[in-house]
Amino acid sequence: MNPAPITRFLPKRPIYRCLNFPRTPVRTPQRCRYNSTRDALTKDYNGSNADAFMKDPLRREEIERRKLIQGRNRAALGAALCMLLPIVIIQFYDLDDLSNKKKESKSTSSSNSSWFPSDRADAPASATRDFQGKPVVVTDSNEELVPTGTSYVPFFPRSIQLPTTSGSETAPSSEEYTLLGLGIRKVSFLRVQVYVVGLYVKNSSLPLLQSALIKHVNPAASALIPGEKDHLRRVLLDGESSERVWDDVLQRRGLDGIEMALRVVPTRGTDFKHLQDGWMRGLTNRTQDTQRRQQQLLAQQQQEQAKKINLPKPVDPSEFADESFGESMRAFRSLFAGRGKAAKGSVIIFTRDAEGVFRALYQSQPQDQNVRKGKKDGEFVHLGEVKDERVSRLVWELYLGGKNVSSEEARKSVVEGCINLVERPVGSVEGMVGGL
Repeated sequence: MNPAPITRFLPKRPIYRCLNFPRTPVRTPQRCRYNSTRDALTKDYNGSNADAFMKDPLRREEIERRKLIQGRNRAALGAALCMLLPIVIIQFYDLDDLSNKKKESKSTSSSNSSWFPSDRADAPASATRDFQGKPVVVTDSNEELVPTGTSYVPFFPRSIQLPTTSGSETAPSSEEYTLLGLGIRKVSFLRVQVYVVGLYVKNSSLPLLQSALIKHVNPAASALIPGEKDHLRRVLLDGESSERVWDDVLQRRGLDGIEMALRVVPTRGTDFKHLQDGWMRGLTNRTQDTQRRQQQLLAQQQQEQAKKINLPKPVDPSEFADESFGESMRAFRSLFAGRGKAAKGSVIIFTRDAEGVFRALYQSQPQDQNVRKGKKDGEFVHLGEVKDERVSRLVWELYLGGKNVSSEEARKSVVEGCINLVERPVGSVEGMVGGL
């Protein structure tokens, strides 16, 4: 460091002067007037400190820089609020309140009062643009995709083509199925995501499902009004009543049988053994619960038989206790034996035809071993079938009926799909599957 010049320490007055000359007070340098840099920067340009700011270019530059930073921050905050405010309004603004205000207002015209109808029997026009409140994504190939709620498997197709059993080997045919609801299967208290499951219904079976659900609420109706729809929603979400409703729907055969499919997509790499254990554990618990309820009803009937009280008809004691059902369960287990890995994003399809026959299909991904062996990507591999309808009925009830389902999120989504289904007149759904 260079030493300070000697002149700096010399007094700012002449060395030799008259003793009678009036003493002039020494002016304090401008840089010493402020106790801190912050005091200097926060002073106004007006007043007694104007000379200090104008004579000190560093302080003036600092003030200008801070003003620019403050303006930039305010502009960034305004831009962020302009982007977030519409999202908040769209997300939390209640459109029902808007419709009620429009109806109560005397100045509202008849055309405006029909913007948000609340008592219509059919679905609104926006139903074709979303799926249960989720926007439908349309790809370049005009395929409609529904968000699943997880980044591992972000979308499910709104409709799928599945091979039919009646098609010949030379010219296999396929049928279109429409998505009714979907959800994520989670396990343990950590809520670990295992797979995404979606329920699809064959387009030609949609009127049958619609009629079956409507008859459970109002046998004489062709569509449900808002009060009846709320009742159906409560029934399908209840543990005991939902099992009775779906048990009746799934036991329909022949011309009244409803063809459906379950689409399972793992959210992470797993194997068929792990998936098989989960399904087998669920089926075993279902059969044990059914047999336990049946034994309780039989014991209660014996106690009340003398009083002649009519109780609900118990489950057939031989429904899940005979040897044929045990063989069917072993056949179901063998469908997944020795299948190896199920890659993330691969597709497992369970189908149920009009007679209740259970079939399993597998669609691999490019990184899977089946593709490396030369099989075409997207080709379905037939895993096998189980002809006992009790097996397929139990598998479907794992996700639809009972107190404890494999995915409560999937059940709620399917219930909302059923509500959208029954608000249209019977027979009009098959031609309007885009609105489900």
